[in-house]
Amino acid sequence: MPSKLLIVESPGKIKKLSQILGSDWLVKASVGHIRELASDGDDSLGFDIDSRSVRCRFIARGDRGAKTIQGLKAAVRQVKTVVLATDPDREGETIAWHLQEALNLKNPQRVVYSEITPNAVRAAIAQPRTIDLDMVNSGLCRTVLDKLVGYRGSPLLWQLQNGAKSMGRVQSAALHILCTREREIQAFVPQDYWSVFVDYAEGFRAYYQGSAAETSEEEAPDDAAHPSEQSAPESARVTSEAEANRLVEIAQQHPHRITSVEGKTTNRKPPPPFITSSLQQTAGSRLRFSPEQTMKVAQSLYEAGLITYMRTDSTMLSPEFCAQARQWLESNDLDNVPAKVAQHRKAKGAQEAHEAIRPTDIYRPSADLKSQLSADAFSLYVMIWKRAIASQCKPAQVQQTKINTQSSSVCWQAKGQVVIFPGYTRYWNNLKADAELPRLPQGQVVTLQQATHEQKQTQPPPRYSEPKLVQMMERKGIGRPSTYAPTIQTLKQRLYVEMAKGSLLPTALGLEVDAFLKEALPDLLEASFTAQMEQALDQIAEGKEDWQRYLSGWNQEYFIPALTKAQQVVPKHISSTPVSRSGKALSKTPCPQCQKPMAKVPSTKVQKKYFLKCVSGCEDVVLFYSKYSKQWEPPRAKGSEGPKLSSAKATLTEHSCPVCQKQMEEYGYEKDGKAKKLLRCSDTKARNQAKHKEAVYFQTDSGWWSPKHGNLENSVQKD
Repeated sequence: MPSKLLIVESPGKIKKLSQILGSDWLVKASVGHIRELASDGDDSLGFDIDSRSVRCRFIARGDRGAKTIQGLKAAVRQVKTVVLATDPDREGETIAWHLQEALNLKNPQRVVYSEITPNAVRAAIAQPRTIDLDMVNSGLCRTVLDKLVGYRGSPLLWQLQNGAKSMGRVQSAALHILCTREREIQAFVPQDYWSVFVDYAEGFRAYYQGSAAETSEEEAPDDAAHPSEQSAPESARVTSEAEANRLVEIAQQHPHRITSVEGKTTNRKPPPPFITSSLQQTAGSRLRFSPEQTMKVAQSLYEAGLITYMRTDSTMLSPEFCAQARQWLESNDLDNVPAKVAQHRKAKGAQEAHEAIRPTDIYRPSADLKSQLSADAFSLYVMIWKRAIASQCKPAQVQQTKINTQSSSVCWQAKGQVVIFPGYTRYWNNLKADAELPRLPQGQVVTLQQATHEQKQTQPPPRYSEPKLVQMMERKGIGRPSTYAPTIQTLKQRLYVEMAKGSLLPTALGLEVDAFLKEALPDLLEASFTAQMEQALDQIAEGKEDWQRYLSGWNQEYFIPALTKAQQVVPKHISSTPVSRSGKALSKTPCPQCQKPMAKVPSTKVQKKYFLKCVSGCEDVVLFYSKYSKQWEPPRAKGSEGPKLSSAKATLTEHSCPVCQKQMEEYGYEKDGKAKKLLRCSDTKARNQAKHKEAVYFQTDSGWWSPKHGNLENSVQKD
């Protein structure tokens, strides 16, 4: 009969921990939070707040929470010792405190570990501590603060009658980032420019850099950017075709001579091991995972004991792992062993008691793991392994070369780089491909093959992908590792943003909400304001600030006056469009079945940025606007508007399928009376698989494009 009870958060950990601890232990899960703030009192807040204190009332979190509490109480009665092993962060500490309160535990032992391995778990249990009330207070403050902002701020949005459902401290600041970028894109006016360059018979291309007088008076800055961040080589911008033609004529009419050859060797430091935000960003770009999917897969790896805890903002690695990584390199890659352990810059405000995300055992055979894990889990594990071992390697050495030439008074420049020692890039290659220049002496005359120019156009700033938004939230101090993915999910659920060609696009509703909040509660949208609140929560967690005094002061001095001011802004933003009970704006178009007004459902994928849906009880009645008939019409019968493949034989292309890397075939088809083309995988059996059904590219004016994989040149991952 077990005499000890270990309570964790996730049921996925129970099997692994039971194997580690043995028969004397009973392992149970709280399944996350078991209690939440009540929904009573002023504005259903579940707490009372005045100028000096905050008094919270907690209840079981729904029926599941109540059942979990009863089950855990029964387990507590069976044992002599209770150990709380919730996650090693503030949220986990707060859950441990809720367990203590709900289960009436007098002296529970609190243990933390960052990996589910025998050594780590047994070491943690051998060194129990009490619950850290400073961390709990920080967690409680965040919970109360977020509910206060959401429950007292959201009613302002409801008065707008445009279908807006909620605002939030982190949610609204993240939406503001997206909407600010969208307004920049809408205001962007493209400008034409010309890139001018020359090709030499000696085997290199040089780009226009200005006149001899200009370059001598103002030295071009040294290229300090990381090679992986450099854009494609390009000349100094020329703003008229006439000037571009003049430069080409000079290049054609005058001899070219090498004026200088510059060379230097630079070290590229290895990247730090993953933290939550960088894992989400890199999994998004390399594996095409959403932040939510990344965290779900990482959670499964953590529960299986394969990686350390995946919610962290620390780049620190344990001395034990660093020693293990060094030993592995000494056995497998001796040239890559650094003189001392690599040090990585600490993020401001990072909780350095935690570790970065890394494998728990660097020696675990990948062949065994591949057979045990899903494809997604294995891919993410390998990525984490490579990044962790790369962080412990020597820097890469890059030889950078510049060849400067001159024709008359016009200067040209070619840039090259060659990796002379790969270092960490053997495991994590983030350098551009080599661009080797020929070895030529200063003063040599070179032979012009051609001089020409290309017309280009400035591009608007890109929209944020999910990983890029996570990166921006981290940089600006908005939210914490555990909040990035849920925040993006909330923005989608509220219909404030939609995915469009792999990017987050604010809907008309999202832009309306942001415009209102920008005028009504501008401080809450400012990243610096939100970051200051995060810093206050850090201070509370460190015991340097009283959470009730901070929150009461913030409410009295800022939030109450701000809400009063905001109320005055509401009338000018109220929509003249009626809304349904669900909050959706109603149109003047009647439902073809019940004749009641149909609701406008925001969507970036249709002509009018919204379609119509009946919300009065008719099932699946929707209308789409037709640009041909200029009327609202029901969708066509299934298959009627899909591409009709021609009977001509498909043509194999050199393009690779983004899923299986086999050649893709080009098909002709007809849509809306027009001949079009598409690419799809040549493997007829694989095409029926779920992943392959989205691996289709359509021909557009700018090249092949896929709704799932984007432009073809970016669709295949290259390490």
